[in-house]
Amino acid sequence: MARSHSPLRLGALAALLLLPGCVKTAIDVVTLPVRVTAKAVGSALPSQKKRDQKRGKAIRKYEECLGREARKAHKDGREPDRTRCEEPR
Repeated sequence: MARSHSPLRLGALAALLLLPGCVKTAIDVVTLPVRVTAKAVGSALPSQKKRDQKRGKAIRKYEECLGREARKAHKDGREPDRTRCEEPR
């Protein structure tokens, strides 16, 4: 006697094959607003690393200016004028 496949069994088999794709799509749809918001906030605010790099660059530039002023003042026989260099913020 041959086994007959009932419509219920075929439906259950089809659901098992299609369900993982549906679950992944549902998760993607639910998490999309969170990912979009996180990306927008991340790109709008500079990271701490970038702020630190910018601050370090400003300090190095200031110190280089002070060094040039000190050498020039020594050569001219005068005291260095620190007001010629813009202090970093």
